[in-house]
Amino acid sequence: MIQITIIGSGNVAQHLIKAFSASKIVEIKQVFSRKKENLLHLIDSEKIVTDFAALEPADLHIISVSDNAITEVSEQLPFNNQLVVHTSGTSSIELLNPKNRRGVFYPLQTFSKNKALDYSVVPFCLEAENTADFKLLETVAKSVSTAVYSISSEQRKALHVAAVFASNFTNHLYQIGQEVCEENQVPFAVLRPLIQETADKINTLDPIDAQTGPAIRHDSNTINAHLAFLQDENKKNIYKILTQSIQHNGKKL
Repeated sequence: MIQITIIGSGNVAQHLIKAFSASKIVEIKQVFSRKKENLLHLIDSEKIVTDFAALEPADLHIISVSDNAITEVSEQLPFNNQLVVHTSGTSSIELLNPKNRRGVFYPLQTFSKNKALDYSVVPFCLEAENTADFKLLETVAKSVSTAVYSISSEQRKALHVAAVFASNFTNHLYQIGQEVCEENQVPFAVLRPLIQETADKINTLDPIDAQTGPAIRHDSNTINAHLAFLQDENKKNIYKILTQSIQHNGKKL
């Protein structure tokens, strides 16, 4: 069994615990959390440590903390020449203290603590400083997922920006759509099939070919009517910017 330690107790860390708990070749040796109670629903108490000094060597140590804490945490690890990785989408491999062998184990997904996931389709983006360490990361990732990629720090940064557009911004637009519905006594549930169909299209079409709506049609009458309807200036400005972006096909506005 490959022994791993997870350092952190947030959304990503908790999902990794769930994923690896079902793996047939990975054993979770320890989990670091400043508060044991954060993880008692996921793993046995004796495996949870609250002091960095209690961390022991393992085949792989996964730091799953906020980006601005990665360097500090990696400096506090009480061992040398172990394989230590972080799970950040934007942070360079170089943020990790070089006293240990460094890598990245980045699961590209939106994680919520109470939302179950099919880990077998979650893409894992890997990076390591040598071939042997990469092979170990690949083996660990493939024990839970069928989507495993070799991605450099620069590529990962681009991927994370793309993910913010495709996921975070899109979800914010769902929120705006919900607010417009609720303000006008329309059930948001009416939009759910449309949202699902739009997402499903990406499985068979490129986004540029799936685009529909008044902006791509240059339907100025409908666009102007929508803008006249919107009273909130923030919503109106977002509508204008996105309409212009669609009409310019991603080119400079």
